[in-house]
Amino acid sequence: MTDDTTRKGSGEARRQAKGLAEDARQAGQQAYDTVKDEAGHQAEEAQSRIASEAGDVAQALRKAAEASRDGSPQERTFGQIADALADASEGFSRKDLGELVSDANHFARRNPIAFLGGAALLGFAAARFAKASSPSGHDGFETRPGTPMAAPAAPASPAAPAGTPRTGGIS
Repeated sequence: MTDDTTRKGSGEARRQAKGLAEDARQAGQQAYDTVKDEAGHQAEEAQSRIASEAGDVAQALRKAAEASRDGSPQERTFGQIADALADASEGFSRKDLGELVSDANHFARRNPIAFLGGAALLGFAAARFAKASSPSGHDGFETRPGTPMAAPAAPASPAAPAGTPRTGGIS
């Protein structure tokens, strides 16, 4: 092969490599755009569900406030919480996800203790909800009727000092 033929071949290989790289870049960009659009759609649906749920809870709290004795602390508290939830529900409905994240970030910077306390309360509420929603109703472990539960482990025998491994057999 001559130098000229080698140069032409390597130039063609470079062009093909650049073309493949461009094709891969475009495919990656399309995949990114698709995932981004789907994530945005899922976030909008979740945002809508949260706003709806907050509105429903606010409505239930208003009913509880109405059922309470006029002027009682419970009536005032339920009413205030209902108003706050209704405002939050409207905020979720009006704002896009970026604005909500920005608002949460600003609130966390202004009120770090309130933000952490709210996050902890939200975590506890989510854990209780998840536990209550589990199919078995308590801890995720199911027992079938008629199936005995496992007996608790027997304590170490008094003859063996603590930390001494037990060997087979009954003590």
